[in-house]
Amino acid sequence: MRWALLIALLFGGCSVQNVKPWQKATLAKEAFNQGACSKNYTKFQNHVYFSKEASKGGGGVAGGGCGCN
Repeated sequence: MRWALLIALLFGGCSVQNVKPWQKATLAKEAFNQGACSKNYTKFQNHVYFSKEASKGGGGVAGGGCGCN
């Protein structure tokens, strides 16, 4: 009985709420963007990524061309 109650509470506490059309403008503000508060957020993300990869560079786009060999 306790397990059934625990499972019911766990699943009952998890829910997904839909965003209403009038709430989308509020959620689209820059303050809700990831890293909007920090101008160096992208730089920090790249630092962490390259620290984990143990490599540096290669973040840019390669040259143009048709791609045929």
